[in-house]
This record gives sequence, structure tokens and C-alpha cells, in this order.
Amino acid sequence: MKGGSSGLVKSAAVKLSKMGEKTKQLGTAIKDPHQQRRIILVIVCVALLLDNMLYMVIVPIIPDYLAELESEHNKNNLDIQIGVLFASKAILQLLVNPLSGTFIDRVGYDIPLLIGLSVMFFSTCIFAIGENYATLFFARSLQGLGSAFADTSGIAMIADKYTEEAERSKALGIALAFISFGSLVAPPFGGVLYEFAGKKVPFIVLAIICLADGILLLTVIKPFSNRTRENMPVGTPIYKLMIDPYIAVVAGALTVCNIPLAFLEPTIANWMESTMHSSQWEMGLTWLPAFFPHVLGVYLTVKLAAKHPNLQWFYGAVGMVIIGASSCTVPACKTFGQLIAPLCGICFGIALVDTALLPTLAFLVDVRHVSVYGSVYALADISYSVAYAMGPIVAGQIVHNHGFVQLNLGMGLVNVLYAPALLLLRNVCQMKPSYSERDNLLEEAPQGLYDTIRMEERRAKKKGYSTAGNCLSVDENGFDPFKAQRSLSEESSGPEYT
Repeated sequence: MKGGSSGLVKSAAVKLSKMGEKTKQLGTAIKDPHQQRRIILVIVCVALLLDNMLYMVIVPIIPDYLAELESEHNKNNLDIQIGVLFASKAILQLLVNPLSGTFIDRVGYDIPLLIGLSVMFFSTCIFAIGENYATLFFARSLQGLGSAFADTSGIAMIADKYTEEAERSKALGIALAFISFGSLVAPPFGGVLYEFAGKKVPFIVLAIICLADGILLLTVIKPFSNRTRENMPVGTPIYKLMIDPYIAVVAGALTVCNIPLAFLEPTIANWMESTMHSSQWEMGLTWLPAFFPHVLGVYLTVKLAAKHPNLQWFYGAVGMVIIGASSCTVPACKTFGQLIAPLCGICFGIALVDTALLPTLAFLVDVRHVSVYGSVYALADISYSVAYAMGPIVAGQIVHNHGFVQLNLGMGLVNVLYAPALLLLRNVCQMKPSYSERDNLLEEAPQGLYDTIRMEERRAKKKGYSTAGNCLSVDENGFDPFKAQRSLSEESSGPEYT
């Protein structure tokens, strides 16, 4: 017995030792900056996946569930109530984003991401237990609040961690793939679980994943012990970003390109039922095949941007033309198989636009403003929210008053007509931060990282200071502005590309 006990003790000690070594290795990996930003990318991608699954998972669940509560609701107003419920998330997100962007610029990216995940967790739990319209409406609105923090801070964190343009495009492309996967897989995921396990199960599964992602964030980033935010430069206010013509063009493109998806999601199922007599499974799987061309569009844009980075505007313009042509083709489809092609075209085009223009926003902030990304990606989130806030409310009215064909032709025409506006971005790749450009275009002193360093170089001998928005002492931090300037000059010997 003693021998057996001692053997068990030794075995347990060996296992504990191995666990300790693995824990140390994990701790070392977390501290490594290269590994840490990969883990951060995973955390952000999971947060974006969850948010978009929560956005779309209710599509097959809520209409049927509310119909069962017919005694509590006026059936004649049910369609309106469902539309308002669906839009409430985007509407609140639209209202909160200007505030969340400013908050992110002030405190950094990690705490707002944690706030967003926490709010999303509670909203998902409320969805699971909600048994009346008011509770579900509150949960949906609360999700918009969480998204305003989680989405904006997550995308901004990626842009901040991946500073090299090719890496940034790739990382943002991966994030967009997770967004697409979440949006397109959520309806069949929710529909199957709702059918066989009840309303609570889909939301409980998503709440558990959300909780795990928040715990990983606390473990890896440790938001409340991070002191780097004390040295963060002051970001450009969102209202100044909105009047920057280049950023305004990008924001407009993001809104316009998402209108077909936002307007078709609440209307296409009824149209399929009335014109194609589609079954429930066909309506539930309408958008799932479009995931694959969306990922293909992300992949192609990242690859093309690496080889020809000066054509980012062109990729976006081509994407808008593809969206426009595909949208006009939708009403001509007579079968489910035919419908797959234009829907895949819409999602492929959206992938081109998003993947090309989201990194462009970060580049524009780098060269024309301050390298702090909370407000600019809050502006991007506002662009998406405008489309998705109008979709459930406006699209149904257009179909009712003018018809489904006119809705699609209008959306297609708007995309095709907007595409030439991206020509304004054709020289963005050649922009270099300079005092004269900022003084003439923005009527303010230089604030960005690169142009501030160049301005400070002129008086470095006199003052002995270097700045990235914070005027840190050279002696204290070991930063040489002349070395930085030489390095930047070497890196920018050719044109600077998005």
C-alpha cells in the first residue's frame, strides 16, 4: 500500500511539474509582443464573431417566438414591432458610438473592450430568459451599447498593434472574415437549436463563449494594470475626422456598400416565400453560401494590396460596382439556386470594399491626424450602423410602397453611382505627413506621430525633447529624434502606400 501511495504521489508530482512548466511557457508566450498581438487578434475576432452572431441569431427565433405570444401583442402590429426590435441595436449603437470613440481615445482599447464584452454577456443572458417583448427589446438595445464599445475598440486595437500596412490589412481581413462568419452562420445555428432545444440554448451557448473571451482578455492584457494609457497622445476629435474629405468618402462608401445586405436581410425571406414558394430551410440558409465568396474577397484584396498597395481605392470601387450589379440581378431570380449567385456577388463586393477601406482609415489617421484609432473606427461603426438601423424599418416600407424590384434597382444604382467618388482616394498612397499639408487642409498645428517628430527635430538640439504626442524626454526614455527621422526617411524613400 505504501509503495502504491508513494507511486501515486510521485506521479502527481510529475504531472504538477509539467503543468507548472506549461504555465511558465504560456506566461512567457503572453509576455512576448509578437505572440501577445496574435492572442489579442484572437480575442478581438471572437468578440466580433459573437457580436455578429448575436445580431443575426434572432432572425429565425424572434418572429416565431413573438408570434406565439400573440395574446400579449396586436398581431397587426407584429411586423412593425419586429422591425423596431431588430433596428434597436443599430440605432443605440449609432447614438453611443461618438461617445465610445472619444472614451476609447482617452483610456485606451483594453478597458472599453472588456466593457463591451461584459455588456454583451448580460444582454445575451437577458435574451435567454426574456419572455416578453419589452425584455427582448431591452436586451437588443443593450447589445447595441456593448457593440459600440467592443467593435470599435477591437478594430482600433488591431490597427494599433499592427502598424505595418501589409500586416494591418491582413489582420483586419481576418477580423472581417470572423464578422462574415458570425453574420452568415448565426441564422442556421439559431434556427436549428431553437427548433430542437428551445429559445434559451442558442443564447446560453453564446453567453458562455462571451464569458470565456472576457476571461482570456483579463488574463492576457490585464486592462486594469496597464499603464501605457498614461502616455497616450490625445486623439483627434471625431467631429474633425468627420469633416476630413478623405475619411468622409470612406465612411460614405462603408454605408452605401452595406445597404443591400442590411435592406435584403429583413425583406428577402417574404419575397422568396411569395415568388419562389421557398421552404423554411431554404430561407434559413439563404445567406450561408455567401460566406465563402466573402472570405475569398477578403483573401484576394489582402493579396492584391500587398502587391499593388496604391490601388486600394480601385479595389473598393470594383467592389461597389459588383455589389450594384448583383443587387440589380436579385429580382430576376426564379429559384433558390439562381438566387445564390447574386447574394454571393453582394458579399464578395462588400469584402472588397471593407478590406480595402478599413486599413485606409488607419493610414489616413496616421498621416493627417493623430495615430489614435478609437474615434476613426467609431466613425466606421457609425457608417455600418446607419445602414443596419435603416434596414429593418425603411426596407419594408419601400417594398410595400414601391415593390421589391424597385428596392434592389435603387440599391444597385446607388452603389454604382458612388463608386467614382473613391477616385478622390487615388493619391492617398502618396501622402506624407507634413506641416504645410496639415496647416492648409486642417488649419491646425501638426499632431500626428510622424510629422510631430519632424517638427520636433528642428528644435531637438535646443529643447532635447522627442514627441509622439507626449513630449517624452530623450534622456529619460533613450529616444533619439534624429535616428527616428533617419529611419522614417529611409522607410519613406519611395511612395507611402495604404
